[in-house]
Amino acid sequence: MPDVSKGTAVCNAYGARPVVMIGGFLSGLGLILASQATTLVHLYLTMGLISGTGWALVFTPTIASLMQYFSTRRSLAMGLGLTGVGLSSFAFSPFFQYLVEAYGWRGALLILGGLSLNIVASGALIRPLEPRKVVKNNESNSMSDSSVSFFSRICEYFELSLLLHRGFLTYSLAVTCFNAGYFIPYVHLVAHSRLVGFSEYQAAFVISSTGVTDIVGRVVSGWVSYLPRVRSIHLLTIWTALVSLFLLLLPLQVNYRGLLAISLAYGFSAGAMTPLVFSVVPEIVGLERMVGALGLIQLIESVGGLFGAPLSGWLRDITGAYIWSFVLASGFLMAGTIITMLLPNFFSCTDPIPDCSPKKLSRDTVTEDEIFKQVLSLDSDEITQHANTKIAETLPSQNHITDWTEGGANC
Repeated sequence: MPDVSKGTAVCNAYGARPVVMIGGFLSGLGLILASQATTLVHLYLTMGLISGTGWALVFTPTIASLMQYFSTRRSLAMGLGLTGVGLSSFAFSPFFQYLVEAYGWRGALLILGGLSLNIVASGALIRPLEPRKVVKNNESNSMSDSSVSFFSRICEYFELSLLLHRGFLTYSLAVTCFNAGYFIPYVHLVAHSRLVGFSEYQAAFVISSTGVTDIVGRVVSGWVSYLPRVRSIHLLTIWTALVSLFLLLLPLQVNYRGLLAISLAYGFSAGAMTPLVFSVVPEIVGLERMVGALGLIQLIESVGGLFGAPLSGWLRDITGAYIWSFVLASGFLMAGTIITMLLPNFFSCTDPIPDCSPKKLSRDTVTEDEIFKQVLSLDSDEITQHANTKIAETLPSQNHITDWTEGGANC
């Protein structure tokens, strides 16, 4: 799988719009070339390398741009934006099967390649909000020191300094555990349903119904996270704990109605946790380093996705049933929940100021839009302390912001 952190590095250097457009072109080009493949190596190079690189360049910059557009209802925006993933997952399997039956696998890949090229048009609609952070830093450094080392530039583009950030490392480990257990039901649920005696149609309906409640869960999660006195990190631990519980209950169902009910509950909880996994990142590292943080997290968490499903399959081969596979998935989710609770300031009732908060911008070097965006990204404590400065004057009212008590509010 192509390294998604490369996509974030290029995004830091050139902005999200051109990166997503190039990624959309590569994803479509790879599928179109794959339709003409004659050997398995051709498929590896086209679908695996070219299309995979394109998808890596599309996903993270798109998520980061969406999160930058919203300062208050970010989780709800993420939930609504990610419903497209659930809809496509629900509809893709029968749609692709129809294309294969109607046009053959070559024609199906050719059509999918044409559809993927629409990402280019979608990427053109991304509106950049500010100059690129790394480029600005390099330009300022070039005026004071003309010889910036290659290694320091790599560290800036890839945000490698986050690897020394305690909160980031803790959260990356938690998300890796989430990823290790999250995909196991999607891999084994249909096979488990068939093994316990349900028909092929019933097994397929279980996984399709799970996809529907997944979509609903994403929207509900975003709405709930906007309620007052509710922190996204607390909601994330609640949803992941529920996912762990339902994964433990899935293999214990012996009748179809019970299996369907638990599957629906699992799909809802799994969908609810998905947007929060991304929305929590700015609370930990700040908006300025969010793009690099997302790329590094997805790079690290891929280790969990790589080993989770094969390990569960190995348990199935040893035991002859999928019970311990679901128990393993439940354990991964619960381990991630416990690790999340070890984050600094987890038990605070209010969002703390990130350790990597953006530097204050001067009025001589930034635009009005940047100042406004910087003020929206500040926490209540900073706004209260600088209420008489030029930045605070850009907002007509701060009545919606609650003053922090000295030392921070604790539950």
